Amino acid sequence: MASSSPFFHHVSTCIVKPPPQPRTQLNLAPFDLIMLSFHYIQKGLLFSNRLMPPLTIADVVDRLKTSLSAALAHFYPLAGRLVTEEARDEKGNVTGIYLSIDCDGQGAEFTHVVADGITVSDVLFSSTDVPSVVNSFFPYGRTINYDGHVLPLLAVQLTELADGFFLGCCFNHAVGDGVSYWLFFNAWAEIARAGGVAVELSRSPVHDRWFIDDQKAPIKLPITEADKFTERFPTPLYRERIFHLSAGSIARLKAIANHDGMTFISFLQSVCALLWRCITRARRLPAEQNIRCSVAAQNRARLNPPLSPDYFGNCVYPISTATTAGELLAHNLGWAARLVHERVARHTDDAIRKAVAAWSAAPVIYKLNVHGPFTVMLAGSPRFDVYGCDFGWGKPVAARSGAADKFDGKVTFYGGREGAGSMDLEICLEPPFMRALEEDEEFMNVVSPPLELQEMDDFRHALVENSQSS
Repeated sequence: MASSSPFFHHVSTCIVKPPPQPRTQLNLAPFDLIMLSFHYIQKGLLFSNRLMPPLTIADVVDRLKTSLSAALAHFYPLAGRLVTEEARDEKGNVTGIYLSIDCDGQGAEFTHVVADGITVSDVLFSSTDVPSVVNSFFPYGRTINYDGHVLPLLAVQLTELADGFFLGCCFNHAVGDGVSYWLFFNAWAEIARAGGVAVELSRSPVHDRWFIDDQKAPIKLPITEADKFTERFPTPLYRERIFHLSAGSIARLKAIANHDGMTFISFLQSVCALLWRCITRARRLPAEQNIRCSVAAQNRARLNPPLSPDYFGNCVYPISTATTAGELLAHNLGWAARLVHERVARHTDDAIRKAVAAWSAAPVIYKLNVHGPFTVMLAGSPRFDVYGCDFGWGKPVAARSGAADKFDGKVTFYGGREGAGSMDLEICLEPPFMRALEEDEEFMNVVSPPLELQEMDDFRHALVENSQSS
């Protein structure tokens, strides 16, 4: 729901339903079930009135609701709820539970709030850190995915600003991953651009869940009580900043990582290695401390045969590279990048199937502290089409996320607004570690200085271009 902050005024909340469809039940697959104790995905887009055609907020709300209803017809599981069925033995004793999505069209939540006096510039340029007010642009706070039994699997909040608005979504992570999230968001925008009516999507979701060896039977979790496998963590203390990497700086970083004639280190692996080294140095860990770099690896294309890129569900798995703080910092960037590359290269169809088979033999629900205190966790992707989400009023000026699944060492990748291979890094670190990172020469030589001034110049330039073409 809307924030209780005095700056925020609740206007309305309603349930948006899709056109009726036959009721179905969708069994959760292994990659879905492991997410039950994580938070809803919280991502959203910032729009400026100055870059939009003349529209009233009533026009915006009406188009969003109408197009959301049409989008849910394509993404029908998002309009359902999670359900649990008990498994019993021949004596009637409960031996476990089955979880699925009841695709019954109950609908998604849509909330409209007004943020008095808050401007687009306040969101982008108020300080070096992402302002805490951004967390209030999302409903549900740090709600865990298991709560999708009683809460909608999708909740949208339109926050009206003084000179624009923010469109934030809470998307149950047991229903889908980041690929699925942006597939939905882009489809919703595509329908809105068409006036909110039903259209044939350029990319339609594939809803059949992936089970190892095509085993479609529901998976029994050998647990009888939800509090035995879910956990609710208090909000940790961290600072959050957005750092920008231009295409040129990433290309130079890749060239450094591919030293001595190597050519196989990718752009993304080079950035991962940089972040691992610099955050480890900022933490000032003892040389013998074991550390990890965990990457949320996308599995769709790695499976054989590959899953459709439009597979709607979870198909992501964390893979980790380990060493000691001393070893990592004693070697150069290329050494760290090679470690990351070798671990990614081992993440093949065979490795994925073995991991899923092992999990299926002894199912476990991952918890937020699974990564450990000395880990750098890398998620998101610069390949997601974030800035292609045009609802008919132009390109967003920025993407931001809520408080969900954030902790010290969490890094989320976004593509840069200018495209062309640039990227933004959303980094969460404890305050002393962030201060050290801001002073780290290796890191600050790669990021574009200073981020706020560059964004402001880009934003002002876009405003001038828009006014001249009007």
